[in-house]
Amino acid sequence: MSETPMRLERDGGLAVLTIDSPPLNLFDRAMFDALVAAARELAASPPRALLIRAEGRVVSGGVDVHEFHGLTAETGADLWRLLLEPVQTIERLPCPTVFAAHGLTLTAAFELSLACDLIVAGRGATFGLVETVVGLTPSMGGPQRLAERAGSGRARELVMTAELFDAETLERWNVVNRVWDDGEVDARSRELAQRLAAGPTRAHDATKQIVRAWCDGGVGMADEVVPEVSGALFETEDLRTAVAAFIEKGPKHGTVYQGR
Repeated sequence: MSETPMRLERDGGLAVLTIDSPPLNLFDRAMFDALVAAARELAASPPRALLIRAEGRVVSGGVDVHEFHGLTAETGADLWRLLLEPVQTIERLPCPTVFAAHGLTLTAAFELSLACDLIVAGRGATFGLVETVVGLTPSMGGPQRLAERAGSGRARELVMTAELFDAETLERWNVVNRVWDDGEVDARSRELAQRLAAGPTRAHDATKQIVRAWCDGGVGMADEVVPEVSGALFETEDLRTAVAAFIEKGPKHGTVYQGR
């Protein structure tokens, strides 16, 4: 276990955010504070890719219910404002983000995964939004981001039934991107994140902006942002270098992208 329940480490262009608060990696006040701090650090100094993972048998058993005891409508709203901030911050990072799930992934951890570009999981991983057991609805952005990925009907199903869903089911529903054997998740997710970190970071950010515009306003809004967002790429070092190398060497030009 680390000194804090969540630690942020850098490996070149890759940032790795690890949840590490055994035995259940519960989201309590200390975890909330660590998540907010990590998100702010990432926003202040964005990496070229982010991997979110967890140590231990589970990714997370969810939120420590003690955090909800005695809250009023006002203090509850303040809590959700606090917790939506890191979700939105991670979602808006100008780089690819990957969430790796190797086991049980409940409530806050599941919602955090939905802020990432890609969710990868082991075959034994299970996911759930089980807030109805204490009379709540998920409020860290989960329902709306599930609806964005899987449709509104599936979002209602996951939330209202409070059932657990395996990784392969969620892959079919377009929530999880890739499913691997359990023992491969850590290595393969890191390999994927490293590969994304070595790519044309500005182009990846442009992709995120275009897809976000589509999510917010459909094809029309996405088309509106393309000229400015994609046009700016012609002034990036990565594009200019890669185009010159392609002309000289062909498709297998082997350009090393710098993220600029």
